[in-house]
Amino acid sequence: MSLVEKFRRTFMRRGRAVVLAYDHGIEHGPTDFLDNERSADPAYIIEVAVKLGVDGIVLQRGLAEKYYSGQLPLILKLNGKTSLYPGEPISVANCTVEEAVSLGASAVGYTIYAGSGLEYKMFEELARIKHDAVKFDVPLVVWSYPRGSKVKDEQSPEIVAYAARVALELGADAMKIKYTGDPKTFSWAVKVAGRVPVLMSGGPKTKTDEEFLRQVEGVVAAGGSGVAVGRNVWQRQDPFTIGESIKKIVYG
Repeated sequence: MSLVEKFRRTFMRRGRAVVLAYDHGIEHGPTDFLDNERSADPAYIIEVAVKLGVDGIVLQRGLAEKYYSGQLPLILKLNGKTSLYPGEPISVANCTVEEAVSLGASAVGYTIYAGSGLEYKMFEELARIKHDAVKFDVPLVVWSYPRGSKVKDEQSPEIVAYAARVALELGADAMKIKYTGDPKTFSWAVKVAGRVPVLMSGGPKTKTDEEFLRQVEGVVAAGGSGVAVGRNVWQRQDPFTIGESIKKIVYG
């Protein structure tokens, strides 16, 4: 079985996936938890994920070590960076594939910033991670976010499509990319991603539930495989209402 197929069987139902992402603490700091202070507690997030019945959860290694006990499939994020470093974007691994598997991961995740002056370092590290992912038979999910001094608009259709193609060609078994803003242009990103499942990155919390749900509808209409969403669920005081609405749209 290919790793793409293994991702589909583990994290998707009826060809679609809803994944709850919770790798934000290292990326943005605790300010992300202020809208709903319960979200600072990883146990609460896992409880939300289990009660919602999502297809998987994304955690950093420290959270997986202390809170994860196999309640639902885990994508363990291997790298991460803080928002404190002012230089060219770079995110390097803080966990190995072998360690991720020992923590119960069904897949591993890695962010790349194509367009950064340091992209080559991430590409080199991703090659080593892909080698280990094949060795340990776990799918590799690539967060593909072009970013750096040469990237003027991270969510422009051209840049998002480029992100999808980079992830495909570097060996992703699934990918997480930004939404372009409309189904027509996002469908091109899905097309150039080839056989790799495309999940929309949820991004910052929108002003209303309806605004985010329109994005989810656009992803499905464009042929996307679903969403990997965090803040637009757990930053809300009632994560279950919007979570159920997301599932209804994604699974049809």
